[in-house]
Amino acid sequence: MKLPLWKCHGSGNDFILINEYEAILFSEEERVTLSQAFCDRTGKLGADGLLFFQNSERADGKMRMFNPDGSEAEMCGNGLRCIGRFACEQFHTDSVSIETLKGVSQVVRDKPIYKGVETYQAELNTISLNIKDIPIAMTSKSLIDQALPELATGLTFTAVSMPNPHLVSIVSQIYDTTLQEIGEKANQLTTLFPKGVNVNFCQIIDEAAIYVRTYERGVGLTQSCGSGMSASALVYCLLGYYPFSKSIEVYNRGGLVSCQATVSHHQHSVLLSGNATFMFSNTIEFDFPNINLMTAYCDHVFVEEIQNYGRLLEYSEGLINNFRFE
Repeated sequence: MKLPLWKCHGSGNDFILINEYEAILFSEEERVTLSQAFCDRTGKLGADGLLFFQNSERADGKMRMFNPDGSEAEMCGNGLRCIGRFACEQFHTDSVSIETLKGVSQVVRDKPIYKGVETYQAELNTISLNIKDIPIAMTSKSLIDQALPELATGLTFTAVSMPNPHLVSIVSQIYDTTLQEIGEKANQLTTLFPKGVNVNFCQIIDEAAIYVRTYERGVGLTQSCGSGMSASALVYCLLGYYPFSKSIEVYNRGGLVSCQATVSHHQHSVLLSGNATFMFSNTIEFDFPNINLMTAYCDHVFVEEIQNYGRLLEYSEGLINNFRFE
């Protein structure tokens, strides 16, 4: 079969996007196979995840996101912005509602986070602090700034369902090797985290600015994680470092985003604003089960978008160098 697809990214967290809005093209088993093949960095494409844009009875469209190991994620903040942009351009509008596995989120075109960078704001509104929603095999109702001796010593964690599961630790310095070790260990501790968990290290770089690094369940260390940055911004406010309802700049390996955490009647939400960059469009020719024998035909490269995003990276790196890390 011949399949058109798009390569896109939010904060360097890159995805292959497949449009199934008019018709469902693949079975559930085939989605797993596609995600494993298309996301393979040693193959012809390579990505952090595979996005499917589908029709919805509850919203303007639906997002499904599969990790490189074939597992399906409940939420993906960076992917949601990319899907939101794709839907807005398909429907010729600046605002769409997108159904995810756990709810409906609004995605709107936002003012550019940097000159020439297409920017979209996604609402993450299915958030819970109840450990049953993560889940964690503990007797307490929540885990807020507490130690997990089974996982690590000298660190405290806060657990948040975004609704995909997240642990956030505020640290004085981020070390990739430590995060990798803790992330891997957390996802091996199925007695504690039966569905696995994303692990985030959050470093304070200024009163209204944090730096976040994420170990993603089913992926590993990535350039950024939209729901992880949102969870970290929420925890930053929850622990009293910064007031709710004010924007926080969140820096990452892939640039920066803006997060605004809010709370109303004990319900939390986060507005996540950042780039939704298209890199190229391709047509892939393949057949099951020999999907690895695919042939890729390049249709279009979004050169200007790639260049503008590169300037954003330089800008964010320059800002980080001006901060005094604590």
